[in-house]
Parts: sequence; structure tokens; C-alpha cells
Amino acid sequence: MMDMVEKERIQQAFKEKMDYDELMNCTRCGFCLPSCPTYIETGHDEVHSPRGRIALMKALVDGEIDPTEEVKASIDMCLGCRACEPVCPSGVKFGRLLEQARDAISQAHKQSLTERALRGVFFKNIFPYQKRMIGLTGLLGFYQRSGAQKLAQSIGIMKIFPGSMRDMEKVLPKVPKKKALKNRPHHLQPLTENKTKKVAFFSGCLMDTIFMDTNDATTKLLQYAGCEIVIPKLQGCCGALHGHSGELAQARELAKRNIIAFEEAEVDYIITNAGGCGAFLVEYGHLLKDDPEWSERASLFARKIKDITSVLVELKFHQLPLRLDEQIVTYQDSCHLKNGQKTFREPRELLQSIKGAQYVEMKDASRCCGSAGIYNIVHADMAMQILDYKMEQAQQTKAKTIVTANPGCLLQMKLGIEREGLTGKVEAVHIVDLLLQAYENVHPINNVEEEAAVTV
Repeated sequence: MMDMVEKERIQQAFKEKMDYDELMNCTRCGFCLPSCPTYIETGHDEVHSPRGRIALMKALVDGEIDPTEEVKASIDMCLGCRACEPVCPSGVKFGRLLEQARDAISQAHKQSLTERALRGVFFKNIFPYQKRMIGLTGLLGFYQRSGAQKLAQSIGIMKIFPGSMRDMEKVLPKVPKKKALKNRPHHLQPLTENKTKKVAFFSGCLMDTIFMDTNDATTKLLQYAGCEIVIPKLQGCCGALHGHSGELAQARELAKRNIIAFEEAEVDYIITNAGGCGAFLVEYGHLLKDDPEWSERASLFARKIKDITSVLVELKFHQLPLRLDEQIVTYQDSCHLKNGQKTFREPRELLQSIKGAQYVEMKDASRCCGSAGIYNIVHADMAMQILDYKMEQAQQTKAKTIVTANPGCLLQMKLGIEREGLTGKVEAVHIVDLLLQAYENVHPINNVEEEAAVTV
């Protein structure tokens, strides 16, 4: 329960941090309601809709209501998928309002000792430091390779964890050995005669550890498309998890570090392969808009962000011969890729260009799958409810392969496959892994040329 002092602190924080003009842009028309997963899954509870949450935020700023646990729960329950933004006739930037509200609560709410400890460990002492990320994921790799994982599963230790966490443990990708994680290239040349673009690659934190193979597939595709690639050494976590969890001050510091890292690259684009990261990176201009030293630099950085699927279509990669074994494929949109980066058509165009792959559109492909960063851990029941609906739609397509473009979505779809007992019958893959396979099925691989195209 909140005491009076804490309520006053939260109310004051809302007054200081919320963009009141943006709150006032909401006309309460209700166009957002059918697009909101939590509104749908709670049986059309207005409190769990974008319109309802904005009403609560405004009422807090105006002093019309107290910041009760129910109000906090409403804001916490939001997936942050931003599906409400494209359908809003007034153009309300709900994602920004949500980040401001969570920042206000996080800074003013009296956190438990456990919550403070977890935030301190992960947000301040692990995610910002790639060497520590490598160390942490190295422990996961040891758990997987040493036989400890099989032992834990066979003797039933995992039964003490919730069902969704048990299933998630099974579907985590195999972590590369620490040596491979450390020896990463920083400059790659095209694997074609004609150079098309000079680009920088945002390798991320989780993507360059747990999903290292997908990062390698991304750079390989860019090389096949004729790109020279710079991978700045000093880049780090994009700050998305911080921003979405009420740690905006630290997100700004991470943004500044990344801006510095990429400024000297002098590239056409900065390429991302994770929808969640990309959507936060394009918001750097807004994130630092009130900082006169950084606002222009942040805006220039943000204008160069481009998703891998978007640049591949621009470079006509989908017009090259691509082939897979005969199968049905479907696509699950990354919410932030579609709603944040406005990239919707390009992944479909690429998939539809692959011979042997019959593309079938999934009903409600752009509805959130329930991953949403760490949402599927902190709100497991709602996340699994949303995932169950998503898997129903995926199975209706009869697809052998479910494709997506974000690591969180990928794990969530793998989790859905595990929960439905479809392991071995259906697989979930990142789009770049599928595209690389489709390209190399047609084009011979020249390892000598590839090694010569790497500059460490």
C-alpha cells in the first residue's frame, strides 16, 4: 500500500515528466480500442486500453485521482506494442507517454529491496557493459554445454519454476563459446564486385551474444548485397529496456554513448536487425530533444537507422535467385518494427520472393505476440493468453516456418511451438537466417573470398 508521502511524490513526478500537450491530443474517439491486446484479453476493460490509460495519466497530472495500486497496475499491464499509434486519427504518441509515466512511477515509487537490487544489477551493471553481458551469457553457455541443463531437466529441478519459464528454458538458443563472442570483426568488405552502400551495423547486446549467429547472418546478407560494413567497437545497449522500464535517465546516457560510437563511421545507414532496438534508436532525437548539446546529433543519428529488411529491398536483394525446400511460411510482425520503424511491406516482399516458399498471411499478424521485452516474465499469465491466440492464428496458416524480425518475438514464437507440442513439426526463425539459407541454396559459398572480406 502507498502512504500519503509516496502518493504525493508520484503525483508531482507525473506533473514534471508528462507531456501534457500530448495527453490533450487524445480525443477519446476509441479508434485505438480494437488494436489493443490487453483491452481485448481483459474482456474490453477500459482501464486496460490506450484511451483509458491516457485518461488515468491526465487525471493524475490534474490531481483528480490518487496514484493507487490499481492505476500503477494499469500502466504496468500495457505491452508497449504501440499498435494504437497507427490507427490514432490524432497521431497521439502513446509510446512516449507510456515511457514518461513509467519513468515517473519508477523514480517516485518506493521500490522493494528486491526490485532495487534487480534494477541495479541488470539496468546499471550488466546491460550497459558488453563484456559483462558476454560473461553472463557465458554462464548460460556453460550450463547448456556441461550437461547441467539435461540434468536439471531430468531430475525435475525445473518444476519449481512457472510453466512458461520452464518452456522458455528449453527454447533458448545455444550460446556460442566465449572465445567466439570475443573475436568479433569490426570491418567487413562486400562479397560482390560492385559496392552498393557503406553502412554501419548496430550489433546490440543480446543480439551479439545469445543471437550471435543471427548477427553474423545479417552482416553476411549485407555483404552479399554489396555493402561495406563498419561495426563500431564502442557501441553498446540501445537503452530500450531501460526506457520501457522507467529508467529514462540511463537510457539517455546509453544513447549518447552510441551516438559517439557511430558519428565517425560516415555511413549511409545504420542497420538494425531487432525491431525493438531499432524502434528505440529512431527515437533518440526525441529522447535528447531537451539537451542542446545532443539534440541535433541525436536527430542525425536517428535519421540513419534502417532495418535490415528495408535496406535489402532497397538494394533489390529480393530480385536475386532465392530458394528453399517446398514449404508454407508465415510472418509474425515485430510490433516495434511495424509501429515504431514503419516497416511492414519489406519483410513480406522478401519472403514472397523465395522460390519453394508459399507465403500465407497470418490473421492478426501485427497483433503483439506477448513477448514485449521482459513482459512475458513479469506478466506471464497475460503474455501466455496473448500467445495462445497468436498460435491459433499461426496454425490456421498450416505453416512449417513462422518468421519474425525481433529476438523477443522469436523466443516467444518458439515458446508457443513448445507449448502447443509442435516441436519438430513447426519452427520459428529470424528472417535474416531464412534469407541467408535461401540465398546460399542457390549461390555457391566461397570461404576464401569470405575470409578475405573480413577486417578485424
